[in-house]
Amino acid sequence: MGEISLEEMSNEYFDVLKELGNIGAGNATTALAQMMQCKVDMAVPQVRLLEFKEIGETMGGEELVMAGIYLGIEGDITGSIMFLLEKQAAKHLVGKLMGIESEGEEFTEMEFSALKEVGNIITGAYLNSLSSITNLAVYPSVPDLTVDMAGAILSVPAIEFGALGDRILLIQTQFFDEMVLDGYFILIPDLESYGRILSALGISI
Repeated sequence: MGEISLEEMSNEYFDVLKELGNIGAGNATTALAQMMQCKVDMAVPQVRLLEFKEIGETMGGEELVMAGIYLGIEGDITGSIMFLLEKQAAKHLVGKLMGIESEGEEFTEMEFSALKEVGNIITGAYLNSLSSITNLAVYPSVPDLTVDMAGAILSVPAIEFGALGDRILLIQTQFFDEMVLDGYFILIPDLESYGRILSALGISI
């Protein structure tokens, strides 16, 4: 299997990754609707290859406070996945889930736990899509949840990402119930796993 880098990725590769993003986001929306027991719509996800330094700005600035769920991935594909949601959107989601009006600036322990479960289900839906499309085994680790400025949250994958080059796959999904929720998926398989994903989809490398 030849070496592949994100900088050299052809349109064909990118189209496949886009399709993975679309299906994953669709499944995440379904999971969210079931969990919240209400109708949730989704805009067409925007899938982009960005330089890592552009990601914070794309989300609204590195100082924007967000909730970030981070999971390691093991199995046939190794790497990590993150799901980020703006803090107010996260409070809205938790409030809907718990049937309460989420008050105050900080999350209570119970809200924090509920938010971790939301992130777990959404990222799980995304990884299940990846697994079913590729027939590759994917095992997520226990999720880690952080509420902090986007720049601080992104510093964790930035370290891992160093080996991959300058660009990263960002999937922006807008969910709608009574309000618009901007969610961001960042998938960071190692290079070998990118190769496995594309091979499993019948794309020669």
